[in-house]
Amino acid sequence: MKTIRQISRLTAVATLVATLAACGGMSTRGRDTAIGAGVGGAAGAALGGSALSTLGGAAVGGVIGNQVGK
Repeated sequence: MKTIRQISRLTAVATLVATLAACGGMSTRGRDTAIGAGVGGAAGAALGGSALSTLGGAAVGGVIGNQVGK
């Protein structure tokens, strides 16, 4: 069970890094949305540890990032 959690956390961190690296040619609002989704997904994975919490965190983070980018 701990191995699955470690793999999901590592995946979330790798996704966050890839998201941040891909933000070079994006608009400010799009970049903020992507960063918010990455951070929210990582937080959801760390707090809940399930796929549903990771997806929920990414969705909420994306919406918050989008609104901050206005």
